[in-house]
Amino acid sequence: MPRTKGDHEARRREVSEAVWRVLAAHGFDGLTLRAVAAEMGATTGLLTHYFPAKRDLLAHALDLLDRRSAARPRRVAARGLPAVRAALLDILPLTPAATAGNRVWVSSWDTALADPGLSAGHAERYARGREKLRELVAAAQELGELPPGDPEGIAAGAQAFALGLVVQALFDPAAFPPDRQTELLDAYLAGLSAAPARP
Repeated sequence: MPRTKGDHEARRREVSEAVWRVLAAHGFDGLTLRAVAAEMGATTGLLTHYFPAKRDLLAHALDLLDRRSAARPRRVAARGLPAVRAALLDILPLTPAATAGNRVWVSSWDTALADPGLSAGHAERYARGREKLRELVAAAQELGELPPGDPEGIAAGAQAFALGLVVQALFDPAAFPPDRQTELLDAYLAGLSAAPARP
């Protein structure tokens, strides 16, 4: 009896869940067709229907990571500087789930940098994040909570600060526990608020 579209979609979801479990446990370095097949209790031949080449598997994993990140719960804050703060807190590894997600993201960087197509996709993801921050920064400037200036540049600096803090917290969690990360972010935002406007 032929497989139905529903069967195919269910199997695709099963494959995606297995890809995610391998990523969470081993990062991108450990992501292989063999590892995903073992996680599913299936053959690598089955997976080649979904991923004819390793690059297809990597592209799917990056897309899956992006979708999972976009779907996770976010902090809700009023318009202005509290919204900027909430968006940056959402980037940081402040919970076990956020730490696991950030570990996977950081492990993806080497993989993406090695392939121009995957690298371009990552660049677009970070650009989307900067654009959302730019909108929040501009709103905070309109409210007078941040000084006038280039909201795009401020957003780029804020994203770079948050990503740098992610890396430090992942490598040295004892030195950068959640409360310390939050303190550092608040000090960074206080500095932005107090900074004189640039011409």
